[in-house]
Amino acid sequence: MGRIQLERVGKSYGGVDVLGSIDIDIEDGEFVVLVGPSGCGKSTLLRMVAGLEDITRGRIVIDGKVANRIPAKERGLAMVFQSYALYPHMKVADNMSFSLRLAGAPKAAIDAKVKEAAGILGLEHLLDRLPKELSGGQRQRVAMGRAIVRDPEAFLFDEPLSNLDAKLRVRMRSEIKKLHQKLGKTTLYVTHDQTEAMTMADRIVVLNDGGIAQMGPPEELYDNPISEFVASFIGSPEISLFRATSAGPRATHVDLGQGLTMPLPRPLDLPEGRPVTYGIRPQTITIADHGPLAEVQLVEPTGETADVSLTVAGQNMVAVLPTSAALRQGDRIHLGIPSNRALVFDPDTGGRLL
Repeated sequence: MGRIQLERVGKSYGGVDVLGSIDIDIEDGEFVVLVGPSGCGKSTLLRMVAGLEDITRGRIVIDGKVANRIPAKERGLAMVFQSYALYPHMKVADNMSFSLRLAGAPKAAIDAKVKEAAGILGLEHLLDRLPKELSGGQRQRVAMGRAIVRDPEAFLFDEPLSNLDAKLRVRMRSEIKKLHQKLGKTTLYVTHDQTEAMTMADRIVVLNDGGIAQMGPPEELYDNPISEFVASFIGSPEISLFRATSAGPRATHVDLGQGLTMPLPRPLDLPEGRPVTYGIRPQTITIADHGPLAEVQLVEPTGETADVSLTVAGQNMVAVLPTSAALRQGDRIHLGIPSNRALVFDPDTGGRLL
């Protein structure tokens, strides 16, 4: 079993709270990703689970046992670091088997586990090489293999792909996800890349200012963010946000100024003229015969679609539109805005209004 429970876990350095009171219940076999801006405490939280960092308050429970005072090596967890942390003088096989040899495991058992892990990760032909003879992706697989041979209750990943180039990151994302599906092990994964989180996680935990901003499945955080921060952090390209005002408690639109409006899924119960922040995802926008008039500022093709920077009522936004539209700087187009995808936030608190 690999259930990990964090109960009101906090961390302070001196008088400064890095993490306030974190509650997360990670089920056996679940893939949970921690995301958030730099300095939000995600790596610190992972290290506390691993036993590499003391906790200031709260409890970490692993498989029903309070682990606060259990040494890292006895927690049944395996950690994969950003730096790979391979021994440069050891061959791949020796790097993968080091922890087992240190524990005095029989040679036959060690060889069998290394062979099995190498087969899972496609490393069979690299077992006699030194780390310096490997590519970045191969080194990362060796680091993962070293974790697999320990047959841990759970895997902990600390930004494991951040040293890889963009193309290799995409490939390694798929490999880690396939590995999780094959082994069925609980996985707690830290990344600064929300695309990694969206494509890999069963659940995402968004951290900000030492606390949990929102937690849930990727599609829930994307479609129903509870705050402007979460809406902005999840999704690529980033959600377009507009300064707007309520058109009244019965109106099904908000006013952008310059005579332009944006549609709402239902009336917003606010007095006319009340400032709001209106949000719409770039992927939901289309080119239409009628609707808000926008001027094209920049077109960035990405294949069949392009990220198109626009201005609407003097405000900036982005839309993902077909490359076949052949848009150019200075073009003016009407936008189709799906009212059922609109999000409205309080500009003072950042909380969700609609």
